[in-house]
Amino acid sequence: MSQDGDASEKSALPTALAAHEDARELIRLLQCTQCSRPFRNPVTLPCGNSICKECLPEAHEREHITYPDLPGRKQGFQCPFEDCGVEHPASDCNIDVTLAKLMESIAEVVAKHSSVVESLPTKLEEIVMWDEVMSSQPSSEKPHIHHLAGGRLIATYTLAAQGSLNHKVDVTYPETAEQDKAMDIAVLQEVLETTQREVDCQVCYNLMLDPVTTFCGHTLCRKCLARVLDHSLHCPVCRRGLAIPPSLLRQPSNKTLVNLLNGLCPEVVAARAEAVELEERGTTGNSSVALFVCTLGFPNQPTFLRIFEPRYRLMLRRCLEGSRQFGMLMYNRYGEPQGDLGHVHFYQYGTMLQIVHAQMLADGTSLIETRGLYRFRVTSHAVLDGYSVGDVERIDDVNLAEEERIEAEETSLPPPTEEGDITGQINRMSTQELLSLGQEFIVRMRGRSANWLQQRVLDIHGQPSEDAALFPYWFASVLPISEEEKYKLLGTRTVRERLKITATWIRRIETQRW
Repeated sequence: MSQDGDASEKSALPTALAAHEDARELIRLLQCTQCSRPFRNPVTLPCGNSICKECLPEAHEREHITYPDLPGRKQGFQCPFEDCGVEHPASDCNIDVTLAKLMESIAEVVAKHSSVVESLPTKLEEIVMWDEVMSSQPSSEKPHIHHLAGGRLIATYTLAAQGSLNHKVDVTYPETAEQDKAMDIAVLQEVLETTQREVDCQVCYNLMLDPVTTFCGHTLCRKCLARVLDHSLHCPVCRRGLAIPPSLLRQPSNKTLVNLLNGLCPEVVAARAEAVELEERGTTGNSSVALFVCTLGFPNQPTFLRIFEPRYRLMLRRCLEGSRQFGMLMYNRYGEPQGDLGHVHFYQYGTMLQIVHAQMLADGTSLIETRGLYRFRVTSHAVLDGYSVGDVERIDDVNLAEEERIEAEETSLPPPTEEGDITGQINRMSTQELLSLGQEFIVRMRGRSANWLQQRVLDIHGQPSEDAALFPYWFASVLPISEEEKYKLLGTRTVRERLKITATWIRRIETQRW
């Protein structure tokens, strides 16, 4: 019984494409869907599809886009893939370094074997899919027959490289010699060796698992890239800034590389996935995070705390012995319901803090300096030795494409009908105008020597951030308004939404309507 179970489990595993029998499918994995040639200077688009650089649609000027204010994002084009169809910024579409190197290596393998097989022609006959490829009727056309040097793999690759094999067209091989099969196996074996050299992740140095390609064209394992982005929003290869959510939840995989790896070496991919699963099994991840119910914290901003209660002293010791992180939550003094959590004693959105420095005093009290890492939402909670713990879900902003879409949609609205409609006016301002509104307000308040902008405050929190994504957090950290107002920033999903909140604060202060 157990042997049958093992056999059925093994049969369920994916199998690699065969060098001889699946030659057409193997070559199809290398073809651009637009020009049908093997990829030349391949570009992997933000949607995960790949295309030759020469096949990119003509770019046009994008309207109503001010954030981020980068020259390359002013130009864009409509994605040619039917499963996407959205507008991609030109600056997000660079040469896919890994796929480009892979295609160069495969071309070298084909050239090497082609030079010694001139006397071994292979016959290929196209099977035309009339409803998808040809506009004419079957009776008016005959399938094309080609005779090319090499076995099935080399002949099919050569036909595609000549531009004579449409991506959607299948072929048959009417005449097959035994030596052709041996040649196909030898070619594929060399391609496999080449592929595995090129698809090692530059973070973990293992075969890429669920590869994700950055906008600068570098590819890493999804988990590796997510871990890198936890520490720095820069590409670990070229150091270009990566304005993508660190969780990568909405970041598509590189579809071409995924299909290639699953077609060429599915057993290796499955073994790699199993190894990663075993590696991470038993880790807590974001489960049972220590939660300090006290005040507000914000990403990228310092928070100073004095810990004196016994339960929180214990929590602090455990954090210092472990990850040096804990979640900061604000006390729910009005007993407002918190989503699925119901009426709990804390607000559901908080900030993960990293302990930078801890000083323990003689009486057991601790003074700690922390810095905000990221926002989160509590999904469940419990009590451990007197203090709260819980499972948390990281909160990230939407990607830049969605951010730009929202800005373009809102700034193109007709003017508000009522003259005093402050909300309507703010909603129609560009993201850059919202940022400038906040920066100019700070300049005016400094000119008036506002107490909350004294030098000692700036020594702690620094100068106002020039980054529109971080400015609201800095502003909320120094502005003397209610914590409940500031809390509104933690649940936001867009830079624009946060800037509109800060703009509302400013307008209310200016009109004394607080």
